Amino acid sequence: MRCPTCGHPDSKVIDSRPTEEGSIRRRRECLSCKRRFTTYEIFDAVPIMVTKKDGTQEMFDKNKIYSGVVKSCYKRPVTKEQIDALVADVEQEIKNSLTDGISSSEIGVMVMDRLRVLDAVSYVRFASVYREFKDVDTFMKELKSLKK
Repeated sequence: MRCPTCGHPDSKVIDSRPTEEGSIRRRRECLSCKRRFTTYEIFDAVPIMVTKKDGTQEMFDKNKIYSGVVKSCYKRPVTKEQIDALVADVEQEIKNSLTDGISSSEIGVMVMDRLRVLDAVSYVRFASVYREFKDVDTFMKELKSLKK
């Protein structure tokens, strides 16, 4: 890292810690003039592509998950904090998979697994849209599997 004071190209890292924004704060010292300065390093994340049911691809957007979960939890005893935690958990699982692509159906399963634990009615609402229930029999079948 080049020193901002004297322009010397070498410095040493004295202290390093993560920030709340997800970057790394480093305290450095110039090897030439001994002045100290701070740098922030931001991870350059590889965008995750989502393959939709029709075969098209788009970049991963956690706001779409959030929107779907909020709709399924409408007028249910589910707090905003619980929804935020669910979305963050799904996002983290996707990022931890170390893959650059995922299908929308895999994301849907991740969300449904978490909604099943959080609130049964919200789960059924989400599943009815996600699984595209065609009739009452399909809906009842899902309800019976939830009851087990």
